[in-house]
Amino acid sequence: MRNKFKLFLLVATAGAINPVIAVPVVPNFTQGSMTTHTETTSTVKETINSMDYNTGYQFSVTGNGITTTDNLSPTTTSSNVTIDGVTSTWTGVGSTPTFTQTTPGAAFQYTETMQGPGLSNHTIIQRETTVTSVTDTTSIFQQ
Repeated sequence: MRNKFKLFLLVATAGAINPVIAVPVVPNFTQGSMTTHTETTSTVKETINSMDYNTGYQFSVTGNGITTTDNLSPTTTSSNVTIDGVTSTWTGVGSTPTFTQTTPGAAFQYTETMQGPGLSNHTIIQRETTVTSVTDTTSIFQQ
C-alpha cells in the first residue's frame, strides 16, 4: 500500500511540472528616436581662513621739521628665562631714537609706528559655488 501511494505521488507531481519555453523578442519597428534630459546640480561651501604673522619688529618714522642725533635703528634688549631646565632667550626693542623740532614753535609733522611680532592680519572668506550641468541627448536609430 505504501508503494502504491508513493507511485501515485510521483505520477501526480510529474504531471504538474510544465516546461518553460522562451519566446524570442523581435522588434516590430523600422525606425525611432530616443531623447534624454539630465540635470545635475552641485553646491560647494568653503571657508578660507588666512592668517599673516610678523616674526619680528617693524619700526618706522616719517616727518618734516624734525631732527635726531641718535641712530635711526632702535636698540634691542634680551631676557633669559629658564623653566624646568629649558632656557629661552627673548629679544625685544630696547629704546627708540629721540626726535626734536628743528625750529621750536614752527610747523612740523611727525609719525612713528612700531609693530611687534604676532598676528598682523586675519582674513576669513566664506563662499558658496553652485554649478548646474544640463545634458540633452537624442539618439536616432533604424532597423
